[in-house]
Amino acid sequence: MVISDIHGCYDEFNALLHTANYIPEQDKLILLGDYVDRGPNSKEVLNQIIQLHQDYGVVTLRGNHDQLFLEAMLLQEDDRWLKNGGYQTVESYMGPSYFEDHYFNKNAYAEAKAYIMEHYPHHLEFLQALPYYYETDTHLFVHAGINPFYADFREQPKDDFIWIRDLFHDQPTSLDKPVVFGHTPTVHLHESPGVWFQKDKIGIDGACAYGKQLNCLEITEDGTYKTYAVYKGTKLPAST
Repeated sequence: MVISDIHGCYDEFNALLHTANYIPEQDKLILLGDYVDRGPNSKEVLNQIIQLHQDYGVVTLRGNHDQLFLEAMLLQEDDRWLKNGGYQTVESYMGPSYFEDHYFNKNAYAEAKAYIMEHYPHHLEFLQALPYYYETDTHLFVHAGINPFYADFREQPKDDFIWIRDLFHDQPTSLDKPVVFGHTPTVHLHESPGVWFQKDKIGIDGACAYGKQLNCLEITEDGTYKTYAVYKGTKLPAST
């Protein structure tokens, strides 16, 4: 099972696992990055996927938003992160009204960064260790895509794994297996938030953080595909 671009959508993530009947002791789960930003519960998402990774070997890849979070925390590259959903991530750690009316306060932001680094260093260490791709005999999994002008995708710049868009979408990959990716909402690829299937690539970002849906791609043992989705705002049924 493959999910991408959770973006702090904790309720929808758990509702999707329930909808797809995910059984961690039996199913291989691959997450393609972008765990934080834009949605309301980045901290909770990171807590959960760290536990899933530790307990069940869930594959967790690096996304561009995870990288932006790291760069803001560790390298003081704040502006780009804050312009791309960083406010919501800060508030997931500090409280939903930490920035009053989302008005930027430099001192409050500095205090929030210090708090995160002091109390959640394991979150940053986890993100720092995330790999850029995961490969099986039948598929390649990556956050954004691969650069088709490199004979060996492993030699491409690391930024391509988490940022590339049109160059990857518009060119054949020349690989002998499909590339499963997120990053670019599928509404920009086929005007639908559902999974985008091409011969050599499969896009699964349903733009949940933008009010659309969160997708799960199941790759069955016989090589066929099943898809599951929950809409923005879906929560896990109370009975579970």
